[in-house]
Amino acid sequence: MTKDLKRRSFIVSASTALAAARAAGAAERIGVGIIGCGRRGLLKEVLQFAAECNVEVVAVCDAWRPQREAAVAEVRSAGGTEPKAFVRYQDLLGMPGVDAVVIGTPDHQHSTQLAAAARAGKDAYVEKPLAMEMKELLEAVDAVKRHNRIVQCGTQIRSLPASVAARAFVTSGGLGQLLKVEQSRNGYRPYWQGYGERPVNEADVDWKGFLMNRKWRPFDSRLYAGWYGYREFSHGPHANLGVHFLDLAHFITGATAPRRVVTLGGIYRWKDRFDAPDSVETILEYPEGFLVRYNTTFGNSANSYLKFIGTRGVLDATRWNWNQPFTISGEGSGEKDRIPAGAEIPRMDSTPHMKNWLECLRSRREPIAPIEAGYAHSVAVIMADEALIRGRRMVFDPARRAIREG
Repeated sequence: MTKDLKRRSFIVSASTALAAARAAGAAERIGVGIIGCGRRGLLKEVLQFAAECNVEVVAVCDAWRPQREAAVAEVRSAGGTEPKAFVRYQDLLGMPGVDAVVIGTPDHQHSTQLAAAARAGKDAYVEKPLAMEMKELLEAVDAVKRHNRIVQCGTQIRSLPASVAARAFVTSGGLGQLLKVEQSRNGYRPYWQGYGERPVNEADVDWKGFLMNRKWRPFDSRLYAGWYGYREFSHGPHANLGVHFLDLAHFITGATAPRRVVTLGGIYRWKDRFDAPDSVETILEYPEGFLVRYNTTFGNSANSYLKFIGTRGVLDATRWNWNQPFTISGEGSGEKDRIPAGAEIPRMDSTPHMKNWLECLRSRREPIAPIEAGYAHSVAVIMADEALIRGRRMVFDPARRAIREG
C-alpha cells in the first residue's frame, strides 16, 4: 500500500506540474493579429511556426468579407482557437490579448497602420513598401522608435540562404570594389491585371476603410481588386517589385539609402484603365561609391537577370534557386586577384523570415529586416517615383531626412 500511495502521489505531482507548465506556456503565449488577409502566405507562415514559437493567431481583420472568413477558417483548420474577426484594423488593435500584428494590406495603408500599431504598443511585421511618401514614412519610423517596437519589414528575400551567403561574400571583399548592381525583371503581362479580374461585390467590402486617407469616389470593383495597378494605391513596379531588389542590394552590400536617383518610364504596351507604368528604368547612385540599376518591361518577358559587378568579377543571382549560393566568376575582370575559375560562395544557413520575427518578439533582439531597412528601401523607391513624375534627378539629404531636386 505504501508503494501505491507513493506512486499515486508521483502521478498527482507530475500531473500538477504538467498542468502548471501548460498554464505557464499559455500565459507566455504571444497573441498575433492579422491585418489584411489577402496575402494568405503571411498567415500560413505564422501558423507554420506558431507551436514552435509559442504564438497564437487570436484575431484577423480584412475589409473584404470573403478574405476575412477564409482567414478564420484557415486558423481553425490549423487547429487553433477560432480568432475574432474585425472589419476595421483600429478595432483589432484595441483587442486585449493582441501583442503583435502582421500588416499585409495595400501599399497606401502600410505606414498608417504601422504607426497606429506602434502607438498601441504592438510589435509588427509589415509588408513592403513601408511607405509611399516621406511624411508618412517619417511618422511611422518615429512612432516605432518612440515606442520601442520590434518591427520586421516584409522583404523576405534577404532571409534566404543564398542572400545570407552573398552578403558574407560581398562584404568581406569577395567582389573587390563593388561597381554596379543590376536587375532586369520583365514579364509579358502586368501583375495587377490578374488581380483586377477578381469578382468583388460592393456589399462585401468596407469601401471607406479600404480608401482610408485617399479621396472618396464611388465603389469600383476593379480598383479594389486590382489596386496594384493604380498609382494612388501603389506607384508601380519600381516601387513594388523593385523593393525586393533594392532591399537585397542594401542587404548584400551593406549600403543604406541612395544619394541621387533618376527614373524614366511610362505606359507603352498596356494602355488600359490602369495608370501604373508598365515600363520603368531607374538608376540610383550610392554614397558608398557604386550604381544600382533597376528596370521592368511588361510586354515581353525576355532578358530578366540579377547581377552584382565588381573589380574581381561578377556575382550572378539570375537563377531563382535561393537555397543554393549564387554563382561567381572572374568574368570581365582584368585584375590579378580576379575570382578564379571554379570558385564558389560557401553555403550558409538562415532562419525563415517570419520565424526570425516571431523569435525576436520574445527575445527583443533586432530582426533581420528592421525598421531601418524599411526606411532605406522606402527612401530609395520614393526618390525613384519622384524622379519619374517630376522628370528631374532627386537628391537625398540624410541629415534632414529630406528629398529634393538636384
